[in-house]
Amino acid sequence: MTFTVEYEREDDGRWLAEIVELPGVLAYGRSSDEAIARAQALALRTLADRLEHAEGAPEFHGRQNLRGFRLIH
Repeated sequence: MTFTVEYEREDDGRWLAEIVELPGVLAYGRSSDEAIARAQALALRTLADRLEHAEGAPEFHGRQNLRGFRLIH
């Protein structure tokens, strides 16, 4: 599965990155790279927690192998 990372610069200068397929998984950073890295790490922790608690991964359309993150600015 591929995750989509949307990111943008806030009015106060911070960057916000969000994993579209995982509602609530977002992170701030001083740079776009930092925000993206934090959001990716949080996404992996969220998925691990869901699997550990037998909640399963979110439903995705298409291929079901973990391929990475797609960035959208």
